[in-house]
Amino acid sequence: MTDIRRIGVAARYSDLVIQNGTAYFSGYVPETTLGLSAGEQTRDILGQIEQSLGEIGSDKSRILQATIWLADIAFYDEMNAIWDAWVVPGQAPARACVESKLADPDYKLEIQVVAAL
Repeated sequence: MTDIRRIGVAARYSDLVIQNGTAYFSGYVPETTLGLSAGEQTRDILGQIEQSLGEIGSDKSRILQATIWLADIAFYDEMNAIWDAWVVPGQAPARACVESKLADPDYKLEIQVVAAL
């Protein structure tokens, strides 16, 4: 049986689950940029992801998959400008990006990733 490690366990979800050398993250939302642009919220979220990856001994070059939910698809180009500058050249993950109503109207986007350790 494979060990499963859960980090940041709450009643409803875990912040992160690690199994077989793969880290499955919950969705990241803006923490310090509510009310700011989609670009600023993207920077905020990507910074959180990068910090979390570092805490488990991984980095952004090891992201396998990303899912991005935009509150308005009109934010697509603005978000991508930040995303494209952040992603390691030649190491872009598989990615999906869709428009979706988010849990808080102040969120312009949410990003969830899966990464190798």
